[in-house]
Amino acid sequence: MTESTYRAAAYFDVDGTLTKTNLFDTLWFYLLNQQNPFAGLGRVAKTVASIPGYLAADQVDRSTFNEMLFQGYEGFSEDRLLDLSDEVFDNVLRPALYKDALSLVKRAKQSGLRVVLLSGSPDFLLQRLGKMLDADDIIGNRLQFKDGRATGKLMPPIVAGPEKAKIIKDHAKQHGFDLDDCAAYSDSMSDVPMLSVVGRPAAVNPDFRLRAMAKTHRWPILDLH
Repeated sequence: MTESTYRAAAYFDVDGTLTKTNLFDTLWFYLLNQQNPFAGLGRVAKTVASIPGYLAADQVDRSTFNEMLFQGYEGFSEDRLLDLSDEVFDNVLRPALYKDALSLVKRAKQSGLRVVLLSGSPDFLLQRLGKMLDADDIIGNRLQFKDGRATGKLMPPIVAGPEKAKIIKDHAKQHGFDLDDCAAYSDSMSDVPMLSVVGRPAAVNPDFRLRAMAKTHRWPILDLH
């Protein structure tokens, strides 16, 4: 489909929506597959000790959670992250993809919607999933690198919470789409801003809070398998 044939866009969250994964799953794979096993053990121990902080942050502010979690990538070489990305996709993301997710994305594409993956996952991992799903655009979190190594910091904007709604608005404006014609799909209450900004929101495998809100607002609820 060419740029001019799209009538609107469909924005898909990834973790928990199209896949059974969360952001921690991919970080964990990297931690367990370092070239230096002794350094790896130290990183694993540090990450495990940080889990209570991650969980607390996730309940308060999704952006803070993302910033804290991505600190776990500090010190990784950019080459190593990219070299392992295919393995991460094959071992973590691909097996966790809901079977129904393929048809959901395909239907959006066939109905004339520009498919956009909008996720807090690292952008270099989303590229692989995007190719598999025939997505048109990939918008993910971008690690900051200095001298070829990850600093543990994220490049703005941080793709999480209310920022996702702003990203959608900017993307739709850039492509000349009416937000009322656009769709958005997510599993999490933290993505209510993203769902609320479009005319066609849908709760996908929603957590209990989002399920209740979806029922209140009469948003479609999709349970993928």
